[in-house]
Amino acid sequence: MVVTFNVTGGERGEWSVLRVSGELDLVTSPVLRQRVHDEVAEGRHSLVLDLSEVLFCDSSGVGVLIASRRLIRSCQGRLRLILPAQGAVDGSHVNRVLGALGVRRLFDVHPDLASATGDRPRPLSA
Repeated sequence: MVVTFNVTGGERGEWSVLRVSGELDLVTSPVLRQRVHDEVAEGRHSLVLDLSEVLFCDSSGVGVLIASRRLIRSCQGRLRLILPAQGAVDGSHVNRVLGALGVRRLFDVHPDLASATGDRPRPLSA
């Protein structure tokens, strides 16, 4: 089975939204890194990464998420992740990986787009 990696962009209010699908790994993570850099370079400092359709995430993918957080924070921006408890197939793989590594608490995590782009931050508990 071939899994296609895709990053699509859009806007919702003041938020720039990048929807990521497929496998976030050593081969594909540079694509996401570049898209985040492009958003910041264009002056978009409120960013939502919708990872609900990511089927697999390795350490390269986690590294991109942490680097994205650092970049956005350096611009006094905001980064929110969409990681539903039940995501692509049988549960959000990224959610489980971030939790296992103990870095999930670093992120403002939301279950859906409405919550992530709302005015009041309502992150899921870690």
